[in-house]
Parts: sequence; C-alpha cells; structure tokens
Amino acid sequence: MLDYTLNVREELIRETEQMTDEQLNMKPSKDVWSPGQILDHLYLMETVITGGLKHVLMNGEKKEASEKPLQLVIDRSRKVPAPENLKPAEGPFSKEELFSKLDRSRRELINFAETAPEQELEEKVMKHPHLGDLSLKQWIEFIGYHEKRHLLQLLEVRSAVS
Repeated sequence: MLDYTLNVREELIRETEQMTDEQLNMKPSKDVWSPGQILDHLYLMETVITGGLKHVLMNGEKKEASEKPLQLVIDRSRKVPAPENLKPAEGPFSKEELFSKLDRSRRELINFAETAPEQELEEKVMKHPHLGDLSLKQWIEFIGYHEKRHLLQLLEVRSAVS
C-alpha cells in the first residue's frame, strides 16, 4: 500500500536535492508554480489528506467504494486546479525548510498507515472531489500518484528555467 508512494518520494528527493534555493524559486512564467511551490503544495496535500484520513478512521462509517484507476492521476493532459487551501505560498522557499516539511508530513502518513487497522482502511471511505469515494487505503496510494504527477510537472519547470 505504501511502496509506490514511498518510491515516488525517493525519486522526488533525488530530483530536487541538487537544486539550489535559487533554482527552487525560479518560475518560467508568472502563472506557473516554481519547483519550491510544487514541493510546498505536496506538503500541504499530504498534511490535509493525512488529517482527513485520521478523522474518517475515528469517526467515519463503513461504506463501500469501488477501486479507482489511480494511475490516471498522473496524466497531466487534464489540468486540475488546486483548491485554495492547497495552493502553495509564493515563497521564497529554502530547500532545508521544504525537505523538513516533506519529511514531517511523510512520517505522519507512514505512522498512520502502519498503525491503522488494515480492514478499516479498506472499509471506510473519504470523498475525493474528482474521483468520488475512495477507501482510506486508496487515499494512501493516491498520495503517491498525485506526487508523481507533480514530479513530472517539476521536471518540466526545472527544464524550462535552466
């Protein structure tokens, strides 16, 4: 359940660890997020999702949700605007600050995934604004696919500003 999500995070860190703070804050145009903003968005997403998962695990009712093809999330041909509460700050960002935030949110997710009863992760659902009801287990997997989508975006931005 966590493998893909953990692997994508490793790839994300590998692709950004050599970037300078200046490179992390470069934008190819006004309406495109910088690499730092992308990382900030990923931190916000993971934090909000993990908080929602904890709430539903404790308070949610059992409900059935069909498996969704999460790999479609990676397809960047469909633009999906971020909700206001998940839009990144303008920056500037430091790599140290961003990596620290990403590490903190990931430890929270791992702790949740490893301590929550697996059966409840499969039986309880939380609504996604575009995919509908996802089991808590699929939400954990969704984080990895969402992160992969933004890793691809980050690579495009990095290429455009270098």
